[in-house]
Amino acid sequence: MIMGPYDHRRLKSLLGAWALAACAPEETAAVELHLTDCADCADEALRLRDAVRLLHPQDNLDLDASLRGRVLELCLTRRMPGIPMPGWSVPYDAETARLDALLHDMGESEWGAPVTLTWYDDDRPATRETSVAGVIGHLLAVDGLLALALGLPDPLAADAPAGEAHPRSVASPAERTEALWREAGSSHAEQQSLAPEFRRKHAGTMRGHWRDQTYALIRTAGFAGGGVADLPVRYGAGATLPLSDAFLDRAFECWMHAWDVAEAVDYPYSPPTPDHLHLMIDLAARLLPETLAERRRSGRAAPPRTLVAAGAPGRTLHLEVQGKGGGDWYIPLDSPAAVAGPERAVAHVALEGLEFCRLVAGHVSPEEAAAGRDGEREAVDDFLYAAVSLSRL
Repeated sequence: MIMGPYDHRRLKSLLGAWALAACAPEETAAVELHLTDCADCADEALRLRDAVRLLHPQDNLDLDASLRGRVLELCLTRRMPGIPMPGWSVPYDAETARLDALLHDMGESEWGAPVTLTWYDDDRPATRETSVAGVIGHLLAVDGLLALALGLPDPLAADAPAGEAHPRSVASPAERTEALWREAGSSHAEQQSLAPEFRRKHAGTMRGHWRDQTYALIRTAGFAGGGVADLPVRYGAGATLPLSDAFLDRAFECWMHAWDVAEAVDYPYSPPTPDHLHLMIDLAARLLPETLAERRRSGRAAPPRTLVAAGAPGRTLHLEVQGKGGGDWYIPLDSPAAVAGPERAVAHVALEGLEFCRLVAGHVSPEEAAAGRDGEREAVDDFLYAAVSLSRL
């Protein structure tokens, strides 16, 4: 029996991930060596592999749409991390693992399936047509901003564009994505024009680069210790987030784009776990006060009703997010540094958790999300448009 860092208990916990081909290379080697001399684990591995075969894309997934979800849930709940993992990186680890399992199940032709990315730009809906491979390229390019913050190689390398504001500034997520798409040829039309053999190689390469980068990010953050949580991650000329929030932001984007991919290939896909969903909603709520202030400075939101000193109570909007992962948040309306609380609430917005996340991702309009609201209409409208302006390519 293998002892040390790969003892029997840990190797048994890795069997679900191994069956889904979601283990790191060194984990795969350790599991397969263990299976040669542990009959109990070998039997369980066979059962899990048989379950995964039922999910092969050539089969009819409608036979049991919940089977793959159950196997993946077992993998995510039983797998013990092989590295010290800070809590703020766990949602990213979970969402990238779920997307990687979906990609593993896809057929070659599905990598060229059309995907429409949607977001809001200057308070107007925007769209971009790409392919499944293009979505993974987009995630690879934007996750590269975290790689830069951690001193890891930039996935764009020499093709990384300079920022618009200054040649040495960091390019925005959209600029980085467009640069990678130009280099890789990841539009839907370009994907469809590729010969089958080249398309298979191209898709595998894109997935491999993205997967390697996610492992590198998680490992580096884990081994670097608690001090890296506050490292600044620059999103071009726009927002700068501490690394802990940037990991959460990328977990949210991974989930949303996995949802885009699943819809494109007609595949069932579930939301994150309630605790991870709560963290994602909380991040959006924490970003909203400064977003409101920035919209006022640019003339896209009404000016504050009163001047509120930092630390003083001010007008508040009560955000009630219902369902799993939900809760109550109080958003300051007149100053991001004001104290917000229920006693100064002038407006109330109630949204179901998935609907709020779709609003923040720019997948629904402020008007569509405005069903459950009362109080000052102006405050509600400013809040809804601030929420949708968090979306981006």
